Amino acid sequence: MDNRTGEIEAFLRTVEGGSFAAAAKALRQTPSAVSRSVARLEARLGVRLLTRTTRSLSVTPEGERFRVQAQKLLVDLDELERSFAADKSEPRGRLRVSASTPFGIHQLLPVLPEFLQRYPKITVDLSLSDAVVDLVGERTDVAIRHGPLRDSSLRARKLGSSRWIVAASPEYLQRHGTPQTPSDLEQHNCLNFNYRRSVEGWTFRTGTRVKQYHVGGNFLGNSGEALRLMCLGGAGVARLADFLIGADVRAGRLVPLLQNYIRADSEDVHALYIGHTRLAARVRVFLDFLVERVSLDA
Repeated sequence: MDNRTGEIEAFLRTVEGGSFAAAAKALRQTPSAVSRSVARLEARLGVRLLTRTTRSLSVTPEGERFRVQAQKLLVDLDELERSFAADKSEPRGRLRVSASTPFGIHQLLPVLPEFLQRYPKITVDLSLSDAVVDLVGERTDVAIRHGPLRDSSLRARKLGSSRWIVAASPEYLQRHGTPQTPSDLEQHNCLNFNYRRSVEGWTFRTGTRVKQYHVGGNFLGNSGEALRLMCLGGAGVARLADFLIGADVRAGRLVPLLQNYIRADSEDVHALYIGHTRLAARVRVFLDFLVERVSLDA
């Protein structure tokens, strides 16, 4: 309790008890200490709150007006403290989350119903976009990022890693043939992103050498999900993350290509948040939930 709150409490206890002695007993202070607190409050306000005589105390009109407002203030303060204490046991509030469209569709949305059942007083405000958001400017609590981390001012929880897969639909391969080496991709329609990525080109390994191949095609998209759907439709060859097209490969909807040339590396996926000593409960439990439920196969 700071000095101002303590002075207000001393004044209210004095009015309630009718004397400095009664207030001192309630506050476990000396009567003189209570009297000095009230005097400091009056000096700061520039008004007389109590009329003192040798036999009694009475409240001035200004003191009565102040008493009503001060009691409301302390009630509101108690309610505020209780609400934050309750957050520790039952997280609540609006949780703003940003993720890429494919990660949101294939990883977040399948498990979010479970999260909301577990924490019914949290409202998830989810934005799906492959654009990189500014957590502070966009007032975002948690952002899912893929690849190398560049912003050292943010804290991160690693959710896992996902390997790359080059694939095409059976229909496309039937029409255009199956590439046997990375160089063969020059003869194929390769679907690509229309924005700059951390690594340009498609990376392959030949023996001990690693080389980037700049591929081309007649479709560019700003979303991995858009490239996935075009690939499923037979439009061309795509290089996408396992968490996005792994199920399609296992179901036979897409055929993995050039597996002997794929690098044995993967792309890390992190949940980024603004670092604080004490995280809001809604952010803390969401980060823990992501680590627990998100499934990424490196």
